[in-house]
Amino acid sequence: MSISRRTARSVRILGVASASAALALGVAGNALACNIGDFSAAATCDGNGKGIITVTDIDASAKEATVTVFLESNGADAHQVGTAQKVTGSKNGATVSFAEDWAPKAEYRVHVSVPNIVDKDISPNLVAQAEACATKSESPSPSESPKPSDTPSASDTPSDSASPSDSESSAAPATPGDNQPSAAAGESNLAETGANSNTPMIAGIAAAFVIVGGGAVFFGMRRRGASKAG
Repeated sequence: MSISRRTARSVRILGVASASAALALGVAGNALACNIGDFSAAATCDGNGKGIITVTDIDASAKEATVTVFLESNGADAHQVGTAQKVTGSKNGATVSFAEDWAPKAEYRVHVSVPNIVDKDISPNLVAQAEACATKSESPSPSESPKPSDTPSASDTPSDSASPSDSESSAAPATPGDNQPSAAAGESNLAETGANSNTPMIAGIAAAFVIVGGGAVFFGMRRRGASKAG
């Protein structure tokens, strides 16, 4: 049975359309399929100044992947960091973290495994920052640096009992008359030195008593002599 030209043309058109659809589906399938390009790694610090290695998975097909991290030394694995962890991809990004006190510029190999799809390392290897987390957390910020205190402490200030102002204020102020001798003191001093204003009168009375006494003695001796002569 012969095929008409119209039928043959229709078959060709249908074949081209089918091939185009298959190619489009293949490209879309490859775009949605999980691959090593969906994974990335970074060496960062947590809020407590500790180092961590974070792996991010942006696989939109949401395949479960196993992530393993190794510290590299001279092109070989020095040791495995922690234990392998699983992460399920998300177009918004799913992350998994490994606690690691990484040294500055340390190199790590991050391996990703998805059964029957991916079994590769993230390329290139992860290289840590040039400054470690401990250095950042231990260095004090300018606002936290201690400043010398300008005010003296309580132990440096003199006590109230030793304050000269308090001892001076507790003593009563001296009045001008406190240093001057009283009248009684002046009189006693004058009496002791014979400089009192009553001294001439006392001396006169004493002289009078001496004269009277002498006269009495003279007259007494005279009368006694007269009586003996008679």
